[in-house]
Amino acid sequence: MWRVTIKCSAEDWRIHGTVFKDIAAKYPTTLLSSKKMHGDERRIMEYQIENVSDAEDFTEECLTVAGFAAIFESL
Repeated sequence: MWRVTIKCSAEDWRIHGTVFKDIAAKYPTTLLSSKKMHGDERRIMEYQIENVSDAEDFTEECLTVAGFAAIFESL
């Protein structure tokens, strides 16, 4: 099992949030948490995913969205 963590600014979320949601919908993920931080309103989202190949592909595709950062790690 893998955890994919995605971060972005409030502005990048407003501009590219729909694109990110479309990407996330393509993968068999379970949302673990979604946080909008106080103050600067940046977003931090964590997803669980079973297959390491899917985790890698999801991470790489998230990185194609301007202003989004993504990493994955073993659970």
